[in-house]
Amino acid sequence: MSNFLGQMAESSAARAASAKRSFTSVELDRPSYPLRLSGFDLIAEIKDRSPAEGELATGQVDRRQRAASYVAGGAAAISVLTEPDRFDGSLSHLEEVVAAVSPNEIPVMRKDFLVDPLQVLEAKAAGASGVLLIAAMLDDAKLMSMLDCAFEHDLFVLLESFEEIDLERSVHVLQRVRYREQAARQKFLLGVNTRNLRTLSVDPVRLKNFGLLLPEGITCVAESGQHTAKDAANVAAWGYDIALVGTALMRATDPSELIRDMLIAGRGQ
Repeated sequence: MSNFLGQMAESSAARAASAKRSFTSVELDRPSYPLRLSGFDLIAEIKDRSPAEGELATGQVDRRQRAASYVAGGAAAISVLTEPDRFDGSLSHLEEVVAAVSPNEIPVMRKDFLVDPLQVLEAKAAGASGVLLIAAMLDDAKLMSMLDCAFEHDLFVLLESFEEIDLERSVHVLQRVRYREQAARQKFLLGVNTRNLRTLSVDPVRLKNFGLLLPEGITCVAESGQHTAKDAANVAAWGYDIALVGTALMRATDPSELIRDMLIAGRGQ
């Protein structure tokens, strides 16, 4: 595990240790909305800050307005950063976005450095329909316990890989029947992140190279480094079904227009 990931794991474990330990049935019965995919799709991200890019939230557009623009552009889901130390995130940000887009039944994903099933329950209680898990941060036993917790509560999971060994592990986990069934329901997605978490730089060839390793019949997500319609066309051609786009949308003058352009380009492949 890289130093950055190690730091994130340590701070996340501390947050989990001090978090609420139980949830009511009302909290855990909040609705989860399914992903409705259309050949090539986009998960649009809301984050206030990136360690690599600096401050992203301008204050001119609040989260509810931004989420509405993402929905208007055609995003299949919205990702919300909840990590507080390096991304200025909060579970309250997730709750804001859920409140804004639930009338449209758009799923919202908690993006964080989760290390404990309790944090999956936190996401559910906050109204999330999905969570991101990072393969490199979790041993097999912890990964499967968190997967099982998510699926028990009707959440989708985006399992993210940075290195080839992580992707191989993720594909191996998918060989288990119960997870293959979730993948068939588009509840278990595989993600490849182009960002190197040792240097925080983007590797421009990783998505193309890893495209050759993607398993057939599994919804696969290209993460980080997608800024233009051409980028969307490229990742679609390399075998990805979804692009997760954050920084470009946070900086876009008209996020809905960028989403539409990326969807048109990706679906043109």
